[in-house]
Amino acid sequence: MIFLDAAATTPVRREVLESMWPYLTGEFGNPSSHHSLGEAAANALSGARAAVAKALGCRPGEITFTSGGTEADNLAVKGIALARRAADPALNRVVISAIEHPAVEESALYLQRVHGFEVDVVPVDRHGVVTAEALRAVLGPETALVSIMYANNEIGTVQPVLQLAEVAAEHGVPFHTDAVQAAGWLPISVKELGVDALSISGHKLGAPKGSGVLYAKGRLRLEPLVHGGGQERGRRSGTENVAGAVALATALTLAHAGQLELAGRVSELRDAFIRAVLEAVPGAVLTGHPSQRLPSVASFCFPGTSGESVLLELERLGVVCSSGSACAAGSDAPSPVLLALGIEAEVAHTAVRFSFDSTVTSAELEQAAEAVAAAVGSVQGLGRR
Repeated sequence: MIFLDAAATTPVRREVLESMWPYLTGEFGNPSSHHSLGEAAANALSGARAAVAKALGCRPGEITFTSGGTEADNLAVKGIALARRAADPALNRVVISAIEHPAVEESALYLQRVHGFEVDVVPVDRHGVVTAEALRAVLGPETALVSIMYANNEIGTVQPVLQLAEVAAEHGVPFHTDAVQAAGWLPISVKELGVDALSISGHKLGAPKGSGVLYAKGRLRLEPLVHGGGQERGRRSGTENVAGAVALATALTLAHAGQLELAGRVSELRDAFIRAVLEAVPGAVLTGHPSQRLPSVASFCFPGTSGESVLLELERLGVVCSSGSACAAGSDAPSPVLLALGIEAEVAHTAVRFSFDSTVTSAELEQAAEAVAAAVGSVQGLGRR
């Protein structure tokens, strides 16, 4: 089997498993307990926080551990918007892009539905890029927060985050970015990106599912979503997942150390794969930006097919991939991301996404491209009968 669905999840790295194992076994203490086991757990948690802060270029106190990217996004969008409106009731608008992950989009819609916020949606161009001009056009004195993802999970398009954050800063508005897909592939220094908040998920980096991080700048206030004993500096109550925090810190440190070399190598493989698919499949359409995209994502529409049928045929041929976001599994509706690019609904239903992890090889992608041509041809042939 050739696994090309790494944007959905990645296998746990051996180094990560070894780093967290002690905190699942002998060192199982609660970091809030005042005895030796608790102190050992507290020290491990502090070490993990410091390691994540080093990778992001921030202070340890600016790091909040969560249960994953979805919770981190929820805490950023809801927490920042609610805290800012509590301080100034006029701040009653939230800005997101037209291609945000459901964790951000649904958080914004929750604020609208339950708390009476207005949600402004910034359009994207045909490649999925948010321009500084488009963002500037929707910002105003009532904007509480801007949340625009670093890199899209379906089409791989990378946003000009620094430029967008600078536009938000001109208006005095905090800027949050969902960096779940970007971490491990793109630079994530929060100072170089100019962001006020940033979300990461461990299982996209080789850590287990159930661990995430929210960076929130300095004195940026957050209204907590989970109330209780006041852990994580009052931002996220609940007994901390020490093993998960250690795992995420280890995975992020490993990814950060080899990011430039890995991104360069996989980008070359991605481009060769894209060329092979476009040459072998007449009518195939690459979605997302042709060059301003994640090294790890190649996404296509295959007009005249059904994306789900192509996926089934690919799996029969030994290639595992997806039709888009795993978080939208079970939905029969065309991808909102593809519709936002101006792709017709009928064509959007033919989408297939291929996403790679750090171990992908040239031979695997050559074999996968051949399988794509065979799968699309088979599905088109069935449609002509």
